[in-house]
Amino acid sequence: MYKPDLSDTDLRIFPKILRMQAENNSDTEFLVNEEIRVTFAQADDVTNRLATGLAKLGLEKGDRIGLYAGNRPEFVLLALAANKLGAVWVPINTDYKGEWLLDSVQRSRCKVFVTDTEYCARIDEIKSQLDIPVWICINDKTTDPVDGMHDYASLTEYPPLQSDYSDQHYGDNCAILWTSGTTGKSKGVMQNYNGWIRAIFQGASIIFETRKGDVIYCAMPLFNTGAWITAIYRALLEGIPCVIEPRFSVTGFWERIELFQATQTFLIGAMGVFLWNQPERDDDAKTTLRKAMVVPFPPDLWKKFEQRFNLELCRVGLGQSESQLITTQPEARDDVPVYSLGFPPPDVELKLCDDDGNEVEVGQPGEICIKPKEPHLLFNGYFDDPEATANAYRGEWYLTGDMARQDAATGAYFFVDRKKDAVRYGGRNISTLEVESVFRRFPGVSDVAAYGIPSAEVESEHELKVDIVVKEGESITAEQLCEFVNDNAPYYFVPRYMDFVTELPYTPTNKVQKYKLRDIGVGANTWDLKQSDYQVRR
Repeated sequence: MYKPDLSDTDLRIFPKILRMQAENNSDTEFLVNEEIRVTFAQADDVTNRLATGLAKLGLEKGDRIGLYAGNRPEFVLLALAANKLGAVWVPINTDYKGEWLLDSVQRSRCKVFVTDTEYCARIDEIKSQLDIPVWICINDKTTDPVDGMHDYASLTEYPPLQSDYSDQHYGDNCAILWTSGTTGKSKGVMQNYNGWIRAIFQGASIIFETRKGDVIYCAMPLFNTGAWITAIYRALLEGIPCVIEPRFSVTGFWERIELFQATQTFLIGAMGVFLWNQPERDDDAKTTLRKAMVVPFPPDLWKKFEQRFNLELCRVGLGQSESQLITTQPEARDDVPVYSLGFPPPDVELKLCDDDGNEVEVGQPGEICIKPKEPHLLFNGYFDDPEATANAYRGEWYLTGDMARQDAATGAYFFVDRKKDAVRYGGRNISTLEVESVFRRFPGVSDVAAYGIPSAEVESEHELKVDIVVKEGESITAEQLCEFVNDNAPYYFVPRYMDFVTELPYTPTNKVQKYKLRDIGVGANTWDLKQSDYQVRR
């Protein structure tokens, strides 16, 4: 275990940090799965070789490399290798396919694109519509190289890159992560090195209290910002192993924790609830897991979960791709509830404002606005979207789009809602606008409204409900709509509930009054996915 001193901002770039780990912590395992165990020294060597190979293929500083692959160590190694060249890695959501995948890849404007054999078929469907010079495939051992694509393994055979990275800066772009599009079309968040590092040192590292022998278990998808802050990059900065699982398994979770002797993990709220709902076992408390961050988690289950599984749940704060750390809870105060967002870190100012930018009174809800006290704490803007970047600020203040209120007694902040319409389910912020755009493409649909219904499993999340107006003379079934959505959009756009209605309530300015639909909620004639025979395909 080795934690580099990064007080010198010149050292706050991942290529230099990996080199320091290789020099001071060489034999410690860094990236682990059932087939591969990569030490820090090996990771530095492999990424140097990959960097040379990528450079031979034409990847240069400022270029983008797209990553559309499953959870695997090669994903991380390619991202680090790209950064060694000053290039930017762009993860693409592996739930995307068809038009959604095509749009994301086109808007990323990549010079190099990487996939693996699991997702090659999806890429083949859209490849002819893409103008990408170089394609790379991570082939499984039993699979032959894919025609027209470079083999990942061949790139590791190049001589290692020799560089001092003196042309890189801690405020440089190192990754672009696409938002989930909660208020419209998704945006590419240009993230710098320091934004990631700050979120770990000021937040995650303090909360997880890592000690010698700790092992991080990561079952979150690698296109998710949280996976890198709580697992991948944190392992790099703290000098400990990180287990990269292909996917989360409810029934196999504890066996996997035992297999890897994992002591720390990060999960979304639904995952924690699913684990809680599993039948109790005599050995529930006999786990190596010591610390778990579950976001969000029902407060009434907090202590019960800790006692049943003999672990400590970490308190959380608030972060997003644009500002990976907005608030945090560095200590577990008895006077602050576990569901609080906590407090702003010392390097930012925070205020809650109304729509006109006026600060609200303590106790009243307002939009969280933050102003950094130091350079390079926030994102570098939205990729190819200066208008959206400008709209994200009011002067020096970044507008988060999240609503909160401050407790007068403790000063702690509490989440209220997203300022604009979105549905949060399964840890995802799902844009109702994007859901509606898919439904409107189905022949016979005249009008549609998508919105959230409170989840019975996780209080802070919502199930997706869609109300559909059918054109006169047309006949549509819920199953037909499910099949269409499943074929043309991410699987989680298939709604839990559907109602066929004759009209939707509109305001005089032609906006659907969704609060009226939420008040109606689920009725006797509402179609329920869980009560149907339809099976969603992932």
